[in-house]
Amino acid sequence: MLNAKSFLAVDFGAATLKLAEFLLTEDGGLQLRNYAFMALGQDATQETGREAALQKALDDLLAQGSYGTKALNICAPGFHTFSKFVKLPPVDTSKVTQIIQYEAQQNVPFPLEEVVWDYQILGANATGELEVLLVAIKTDVVERLSRIAENSGLRLQLVDISQAALCNAFRYNYADVEGCSMLLDIGAKTSNLLFFEKGSVYSRGINIGAHAITQEFSREAKLSAEEAERIKIEQGFVSLGGAYEDPDNPHQAAISKIARQVLTRLHIQVNQTIQFYRGQQGGSTPERLYLSGGASIMPYTAQFFSEKLNLAPELVEYFNPFRYVQIAEGVDREELAKGVHTMGEVVGLGLRNLAHCPVELNLMPKSSKQRQELEKKKPFFIAAAACLILAVFAAGWFFSKVASQKQDALRRIEDRSGPLSAKADQLKRANNDLLSVQMKAERLTGLLLDRFYWPQFFSELRTLLHGLEKTMGTELGGRPVGLWIHQLAPLLPPGIVSGAESETGSASAQAEPGGGFQPVAPGVRPAEPARPPRPPWRVPALTGDPGPAVGVELTKLKVVFQATNLKNPAENTEFANMVTKALQKMTNWLEATGTTLEGGKFNVDPEELVFHFELQLKLKRPIYFD
Repeated sequence: MLNAKSFLAVDFGAATLKLAEFLLTEDGGLQLRNYAFMALGQDATQETGREAALQKALDDLLAQGSYGTKALNICAPGFHTFSKFVKLPPVDTSKVTQIIQYEAQQNVPFPLEEVVWDYQILGANATGELEVLLVAIKTDVVERLSRIAENSGLRLQLVDISQAALCNAFRYNYADVEGCSMLLDIGAKTSNLLFFEKGSVYSRGINIGAHAITQEFSREAKLSAEEAERIKIEQGFVSLGGAYEDPDNPHQAAISKIARQVLTRLHIQVNQTIQFYRGQQGGSTPERLYLSGGASIMPYTAQFFSEKLNLAPELVEYFNPFRYVQIAEGVDREELAKGVHTMGEVVGLGLRNLAHCPVELNLMPKSSKQRQELEKKKPFFIAAAACLILAVFAAGWFFSKVASQKQDALRRIEDRSGPLSAKADQLKRANNDLLSVQMKAERLTGLLLDRFYWPQFFSELRTLLHGLEKTMGTELGGRPVGLWIHQLAPLLPPGIVSGAESETGSASAQAEPGGGFQPVAPGVRPAEPARPPRPPWRVPALTGDPGPAVGVELTKLKVVFQATNLKNPAENTEFANMVTKALQKMTNWLEATGTTLEGGKFNVDPEELVFHFELQLKLKRPIYFD
């Protein structure tokens, strides 16, 4: 008989599958009832064979042990997940979800429709900024894990990530530890580094793991990956460095040096993260280190990090996730002690069923949620089907007596269904209106975030033009030189016009007498006669004009410059090229390769006071508007 309070926790690691069964005790604690490990082999290192290797390992472990539940929590491996800590400005709580959605679009390295993502607000810092943990995993990866669980006859409850599970396990078992503590979980492909201080947590994934030792040793010793892994586990240790004599066993000597090289690379990443944590996160220097993960027990690993991090040996210890977790009778404690350092994730998964945890994420795929909802409704479907069959049988049995009554009942039902159908249509229209309003709100949020874009751009452009006038004037021996913008217009896609263009036939912003752009050199004025004022160029996303929804991406600007005629075509051309090169160096705003000078030499009448040259500016970041 299945125990309603027990459940399974599975960590789908890169090299090992870990399975544990936990029980929620009557006194509100967590008890380990059973556990098992299984190495996945080299097939699991390749994505093409990983699903089959995981499925076989899970089925074998379930067949070998006696487990009294089908409920399951799983943990996705670190190399398959994306996580990032982001800071949000102090905003009204009603806008937090929209801003996090925007941050997810900016930070997750995949389209949001291709991932399952979640977030956790961890609190606020001294300035009021919200600390948010953002996590994501590819949909096909998490659906594959869900499929493995269901193929084994298990009922998936939640999907967590290794960083969150380790955080919950550490907080539960080491809540009494003061100061800044650092947990380093060294896995096969990746390592997780977590900082705990004053109730806050910060983590980072590092793409260095013990599999790198196996690969480098396999290449150097010309052994298969399986044989290299076996020798590493049986004979490997970390070289202490310095004037130590190499072992007589050549394999041990090679592995020890390779292991030290890999851990040295890992230490560099750890040290960089510590500096970032102290500088950008406002944290303290770690006072102690806890090691976990399958690769952490390689001999002399603790001594290596004690030396590199300048920590006393007693301040480097192995993480014990069972410090405050009960262990049931019958569990082999001595055997458990050999792998206790690798079970931080499964304990963290177990704690999710116990009480509220510091980090509560769930990356369940939509397909699994839909199947779970369908399973919950199955009894109602069965009951409804039974009632329908009974009703049909009764109707057939008593048809001769109740035919007229059924007709009356049918008419009453039809009378009621008409208004309900109309209500359903109204609800559908209202839902569509709500979605439309939400989309507009998201666009307005984007506009709010871009509100300083154009003022800053034109301010920097104005400063640049003033500098060019001075530079060119100096090169010409103090001659007065003027440079100003004669015309500014967006280069819109064919068939798209701005609001002003539709009214005046032009989408340009042109300097007029008395306007915003004036010649710098005294006495120099545009050669064209004065023109009557006209409406300025308008782009809906920049002016707030709603306009028609045309979905335009603005990537280029056309700028016509007017400058003092230097009476020499070569000097005019040099001046135009100087302006072009200066604009190409505005790398914060423009793409150098897309910012080009149109035309060649600029031969103008020496009697003309000014000459014109045109540039196309390619924006560093496109502007989107409807």
